[in-house]
Amino acid sequence: MIAIATDDIDEHQARLERIVADLLAEARRQGASAAEATASTGAGLETRVRLGAVETLEHTRSNGLGITVYMGNRKGSAGTSDLGPAAVRDTVAAACAIASHTQEDPCAGLAAPQRMATRIPDLDLFHPWELQVETAIDLALECEEAARTADARIVNSEGADVTSHTGVHVYGNSHGFIGGYPSSRHGVSCAVVGREGASMQRDYWWSSARCAGDLEAAAAVGRRAGERTIARLGARQISTRKAPVLFDARIAAGLMRHLVHAVTGSSLYRRESFLLDQLGQEIFPDFVCIYEEPLLPRGLGSAPFDDDGVATASKDLVAGGVLRRYLLDAYSACRLGMETTGNAGGVHNLRIEMGALGKDKLIREMGTGLLVTELIGHGINPVTGDYSRGAAGFWVEGGEIRFPVEEVTIAGNLKQMFRGLLAVGNDCDFPGSTRTGSWLIDRMTIAGE
Repeated sequence: MIAIATDDIDEHQARLERIVADLLAEARRQGASAAEATASTGAGLETRVRLGAVETLEHTRSNGLGITVYMGNRKGSAGTSDLGPAAVRDTVAAACAIASHTQEDPCAGLAAPQRMATRIPDLDLFHPWELQVETAIDLALECEEAARTADARIVNSEGADVTSHTGVHVYGNSHGFIGGYPSSRHGVSCAVVGREGASMQRDYWWSSARCAGDLEAAAAVGRRAGERTIARLGARQISTRKAPVLFDARIAAGLMRHLVHAVTGSSLYRRESFLLDQLGQEIFPDFVCIYEEPLLPRGLGSAPFDDDGVATASKDLVAGGVLRRYLLDAYSACRLGMETTGNAGGVHNLRIEMGALGKDKLIREMGTGLLVTELIGHGINPVTGDYSRGAAGFWVEGGEIRFPVEEVTIAGNLKQMFRGLLAVGNDCDFPGSTRTGSWLIDRMTIAGE
């Protein structure tokens, strides 16, 4: 067992806080007008089995520190995996040297001091798993065995994985802020291949959680991977048409991530977003509400402060279908003439208000159309919102699944797709920091035979 133990966590965090303080002091000594620094340490175990045999077994340990210095409005950054005193001096010197060669940027600098997190709440993110190597192997074998025996048509395996990681992260800046917290993340996953006649398909399933006790059972993960693979056998193309599309909940989470990218500060100040100048405008039907919940206990995306040290807080991104705010860090907020929203480093735990219908009822509601369970490729234009992806899933007629579908392309425009959202299901059953049910879109082009 290689995880950072609960008894040692305070010692690790205190050491990292001292290193961050040393980095900031050294930056001042070398002439920086302001600075911010991070230090982290982590440990983990990764196990993979394939076809009943151990394929990889890896213990990991990682350290890292980074420093960003500001010489007025000039910025330089450097990092290292060495936490020793000499590395602190050398890394700061490298950052200062870089800053001396960069152009001045009036927005380069720290977030406002009054926005720093003054309290670090306990978000219950640290649950080390007393995972022995033998136990990890047994769980991975159990997971793969459940997948391979789910059906006689399962003929091969891409393997099953069991992973566990614990770590501590500390951030500080020259406003006097230094804060940190420990976290853990554990997972089980499996992917298998099925065959029926000339048709071969693969699919997978996984479970991820802060606490090992919250993981789906290894055998259940494997069975679901096997069942998902078997369901895709016999897939075929359909002819080109326009029809409603139901995005499986796991796939619909990707649509929410496209929304996030479009309203992130860097996309906006570079004018590379299809949602430019849409703040305060209706971009979804009025039943749609989307929230960020960074202080969610045990949340996979939870954090008490962002990468600028700014305190995080729950907020609406979309309410009543209207875009209520952008997602900004200190730099992008300055570029846009706005205030940071505490989103340096990204969004933390995004959730859409789910409706009353499960997937089966959404399928009946759709009547005839395509249920999408896999997307292929990255055919998205972030500037125009044009959307074209390879897809696989199931054709639905009369409110029932008729047969699996593959080798089709679905196309539309994200702005129109958002406005054409008819319903959000309540069938969120997958792990992740983006929580949504299935999305029923009124109409898209489906290109097939």
